[in-house]
Amino acid sequence: MPPSRMPHVYILELFNGVYYTGSTIDLDVRLAQHAAGEGANFTRKYLPFTLVFCKEVDSVATAFAWEKQIQGWSRVKKRALIEGRFADLPGLSRHRSSREG
Repeated sequence: MPPSRMPHVYILELFNGVYYTGSTIDLDVRLAQHAAGEGANFTRKYLPFTLVFCKEVDSVATAFAWEKQIQGWSRVKKRALIEGRFADLPGLSRHRSSREG
């Protein structure tokens, strides 16, 4: 894996199938922290994990904003992002679904 000292947003799939979304300035270090049980309290309880999505972005602020946005998404919408089905994302918005229902 190449050096990753740029802001990233990432999604981990924990051993129980739950997605964890985070952001970091150094992806390699952060993944090592998670793996060692030194990451977030939530991930510590559900090791091991698999990195299923990561995206380098232009700033820490952008990474944090993406993290918070993705955390609010449904599992189905996160899966679409992970699978690269970007065209599906707008139709999977919770607020849009609730208006149609």
